[in-house]
Amino acid sequence: MSVADFRRFVACVLIWGTTWLAITFQLGSVAPEASVAWRFALAALISAGICRWQGLGLRFPAAVHGHLLGFGVSMFGVGYLFVYYAERHVASGLVAVGYSVLPLTNMIGTRLAFGLPLNRRAGVGGLIGLFGVACVFWPELASIDASRDVVLGIALTAGGVAASSVGNVFSARLAMDGVQVWQKMAWGMGYGALCCLVAMVLGGRAPGFEWTAGYVLSWLYLAVFGSVFAFFFYLKLLDSIGGGRAGYVGVMTPVLALLLSSLFERFAWSPLSLLGLAAAMAGNFFILRPARAARSA
Repeated sequence: MSVADFRRFVACVLIWGTTWLAITFQLGSVAPEASVAWRFALAALISAGICRWQGLGLRFPAAVHGHLLGFGVSMFGVGYLFVYYAERHVASGLVAVGYSVLPLTNMIGTRLAFGLPLNRRAGVGGLIGLFGVACVFWPELASIDASRDVVLGIALTAGGVAASSVGNVFSARLAMDGVQVWQKMAWGMGYGALCCLVAMVLGGRAPGFEWTAGYVLSWLYLAVFGSVFAFFFYLKLLDSIGGGRAGYVGVMTPVLALLLSSLFERFAWSPLSLLGLAAAMAGNFFILRPARAARSA
């Protein structure tokens, strides 16, 4: 890995590892639906500007817009709403660890959607990762006082993971349609923001905004860095070192998120949570590590 690639890798881990904590600054008087909408509306505008700068068109046939709508609603609408809801009930680092099973659910999603095989390595690694996630959540779940919140937080996290996996299936379909990543981001984030606004209206919530330093700075950080810059660095990594090695960003991100939760939130480490974090990382390493080429006889 070159120095430039290493810097991009570190940037992705630092940004995405801190966005989970930054979301907690959005959880106040403003409805989560509004916070997610404002975040992705700004990110969509920036992504659209990048498309224009790179000479990428933003007009697509109705059929492609159907895929873009599915991508945006699942990935940036429902998926992130569940994250914001989940962080009302459990520490942000726990939600990040829950998302460490995403490589497995993505493979299951592509298997169901496109008939791609699910290899044994992915299955074993996924089971190890699930065991790790269960270990991390168990000390919180075993607490009688907090058990109801934790159960709800786990359910919401699982819903967010499922929605993100559906979004990844739509993303793969859009790649088949010839839609570039920045085009997907511009329309997908726009549709995600619209989805959240619709949910806000249907829920009878006011489209509020909090003009405090914590809310405004976290909004800008999540939109500009967490939703645009990090994707830019990650896409550069994909082009340079490939999806397998770039996928290790998702292995390291929960580690940083959980460390920040222990410093700024109520999360307390235990031997079981340490074992769980190690198992979750090992499961992802097992899934992402390429199989050795077979030796010739």
